[in-house]
Amino acid sequence: MSSKLQRLRSATVISLHDLVMVLLAWLGAYWLRFNLGEVPEPFWSAGLRVLPAVIVIQGVIFRVFGLYRGVWRFASIPDLLRIGKAVALGMVVIAVGVFLFNRSVAIPHSVFPLYLGLLLLFLCGPRVLYRVYKDRGVTNQSRKPALVVGAGCAGELLVRDLLRERDAAFHPIAFVDDDPRKKGREIHGVRVRGSCDKLPRFAKSLGVEAILIAAPSASEMQMRRIVDLCESTGLPFLTLPSVQEALAGRVTRSLRDVSIEDLLGRDPVRLDRHSIESHLRGKRILVTGGGGSIGSQLCLQIAQFPIDRILIYEQCEYNLYRIEAELRRLRSDLEVQAWLGDVCDRPTLTWLMERYRPDVIFHAAAYKHVPMLETQARAAIRNNVLGTRTVAEAAAAAGVGEFVLISTDKAVNPTNVMGATKRVAEMVVQGLGGGGTRFVTVRFGNVLDSAGSVVPLFREQIRRGGPVTVTHPAITRYFMTIPEACQLIMQAAAVGQGGEVFVLDMGEPVRVGYLAEQMIRLSGKRPGTDVRIEYIGLRPGEKMHEELFHAGEPLETTPFSKLRLARGRTIQWAQVEPAVDRLLERCQGFDPVPMVEALRALVPEFAGLAEAAAPAAVPAPGRRGDAAGAVPTGGITTPGAVS
Repeated sequence: MSSKLQRLRSATVISLHDLVMVLLAWLGAYWLRFNLGEVPEPFWSAGLRVLPAVIVIQGVIFRVFGLYRGVWRFASIPDLLRIGKAVALGMVVIAVGVFLFNRSVAIPHSVFPLYLGLLLLFLCGPRVLYRVYKDRGVTNQSRKPALVVGAGCAGELLVRDLLRERDAAFHPIAFVDDDPRKKGREIHGVRVRGSCDKLPRFAKSLGVEAILIAAPSASEMQMRRIVDLCESTGLPFLTLPSVQEALAGRVTRSLRDVSIEDLLGRDPVRLDRHSIESHLRGKRILVTGGGGSIGSQLCLQIAQFPIDRILIYEQCEYNLYRIEAELRRLRSDLEVQAWLGDVCDRPTLTWLMERYRPDVIFHAAAYKHVPMLETQARAAIRNNVLGTRTVAEAAAAAGVGEFVLISTDKAVNPTNVMGATKRVAEMVVQGLGGGGTRFVTVRFGNVLDSAGSVVPLFREQIRRGGPVTVTHPAITRYFMTIPEACQLIMQAAAVGQGGEVFVLDMGEPVRVGYLAEQMIRLSGKRPGTDVRIEYIGLRPGEKMHEELFHAGEPLETTPFSKLRLARGRTIQWAQVEPAVDRLLERCQGFDPVPMVEALRALVPEFAGLAEAAAPAAVPAPGRRGDAAGAVPTGGITTPGAVS
């Protein structure tokens, strides 16, 4: 049977049921009026004459209020309120009609309120009983008794679904919640036992076998505390991933293992989507490095807005193929142009901009691996400095409206070649500003799960049984998820007027050793026992602690909580351009010493290590990497796509 026919049959059955209830309520009102006895003849005949009109009027009102569209399986308070309004309006219309047009009809006044009460009972009762029948608990010995963390909206929905679903894996037996007003209360028969701090005690005394975290709006610090408490019990625990997923549909389907992203980036990003949409509507967008970690996610998020076309410029053939295919799958109506190319290739970039006339350029292309670039200064300078200058100058020559440089926290007081080249890239776009093109810089730290980042490496090392390699016990890094970073990049582009350096609020820095420990625990293993953590020492160019802005860049707030404005240092292009030219001239050769010297001349705060000017010594066996030879990282990733 087709779904349309099923819906028609269901609506017909519900309509017939409700009309029969009208009949019974009207006749029952007479019966009650005369004390459950025989109704005198004049009144009985009058009631029967009016009955067809009562059924028609009430049926029309039921249809107007959409009573037949309700699903009895999920009858709720709004459904019952709608029934109450329809019944009350029907009674008023019937009473007015009788007394205006049939005053001779002998109908006792008390029949109408009796009819109202009986009809409400006859319509609401079956719906509620049917839902209770469907929602009744089903004894299932395979269900695990579970403790639910969080007695808010998400917790209520989770418990309701667990009690309703016959095939649910868990049976909720208690809540814990930090709100003292909820202690001792019951939600769907499940009691709130106390605060989260007592979770281990309740888990032991109640004999629970799993913990379900229903706190999708918890901050990262709150989530870390909850996870620490859950880990202390030794029990498995699951979580609801977000407010949106928790409140959409069956929440039991959203339950999943806690991920490292839950502990590092749970604070929601509040965007002004209207301003972003207004900014991007109908525009042609060019993304350089569009196949990389940041670039590809940026392309996917930009494509959600009503843009005219998107042009992807990428050096890696496979990455370009992959993001082009994904965009065409998601937006078959969007014009996608994919071009292989090097950001240092001025003729290609000039030709592309003259042909496609982009309105906004997001420059995500960058070389970003800190230790590797310490020994390959020429490649870093060419890609990060010459590439940025080439794209920016081509944009200015073509009259592109806006150029957004994606930079890194390592450009602040850099201690490595990569950070110094990104600082020079910032100087280039600031120096070129003032013309028809608005140049905006967006600076942030490490992004989780980007290419070459610490998270996928740790995950692979844990999968192989370790060791997990961390550079230093005290080293810290800022972390942000890729989607969150891309959303804030678009927001900065929408509000930027030109010349600004926007800094993304990365929250509190995270100790990389803590990150490794948590990833091991979340994999179901014990740090130091099942998987060893090996501290291998800082590598060339690495800082202990990253910075997001320079002392000479006063930090200002913006209307967006996670977007700060660092007033950029004044750059006079006429003075900087000769130094940039000298830097690029040094790249005609392969001697790294003059290249690093030229970098220091441009970036006086660059405190590069000696290894930056000479090839690094090969580490002794076992000194770096794990047993399988993986390249160790200690939070080294920075934004940008390899291009």
